[in-house]
Amino acid sequence: MLVVENLHAGYGTSKVLTGVSLTVAQGKTVALIGANGAGKTTSMRAFSGMLKPEKGRVLLDGKPVQGMDASRIARMGLAHAPEGRKVFGPLSTEDNLLLGAYSRLPLFFGFRAKAGGDLDRVYDLFPLLKERRLQAAGTLSGGEQQMLAIGRALMANPKVMLLDEPSMGLAPVIIQEVFHTIRRLKTAGITLLLVEQFAKSALEVADYAYVMDRGRIAAEGAPSDLQKDERVLAAYLG
Repeated sequence: MLVVENLHAGYGTSKVLTGVSLTVAQGKTVALIGANGAGKTTSMRAFSGMLKPEKGRVLLDGKPVQGMDASRIARMGLAHAPEGRKVFGPLSTEDNLLLGAYSRLPLFFGFRAKAGGDLDRVYDLFPLLKERRLQAAGTLSGGEQQMLAIGRALMANPKVMLLDEPSMGLAPVIIQEVFHTIRRLKTAGITLLLVEQFAKSALEVADYAYVMDRGRIAAEGAPSDLQKDERVLAAYLG
């Protein structure tokens, strides 16, 4: 569903990714773990078009998308819930969710009616967002904003969803709720690529995992195998 081949990317003269290759199969949850500064968030930005790669290919459902604008890649079925949540604070919770559907629904005639079914699906997953639907997104708690970011990505009805550090800055009890949500997304058959600072939690929910180090994939395999790998244990799982 998502295939990345020998991807190179960076910022100006700073080279961050130096040959990243990975695959996310349809309906699978794949974790991308690594130390801070390893290139995980840069990878997500390059996959979704927020950052133009210098070299390599990104294939979404068999179609090359590298170099395309992020909006076009989103319309083709890749949704990105970015690090730091990035909700639109002055807008209501529901308006934030509706923005997630703009890439695939008509903007003028019947937009809200056609988006209604998707809203119901998100509200079933996150009942608290329904309670907060008229509340300004900027007044939500960190955990509620993370739910909103995931819900907004779901509103695009994506083929692949990228979740970048969904637990960042959250209290431990809220992190448990976030991973419960990720498990529900997995059960629903949604294709997920998860970047997460809590490697143990990421490996527990993933079907397959990649370990990134200094802009490259340093190890990969089934989570059960990586949890036994002495290099991975020493560096990331303690």
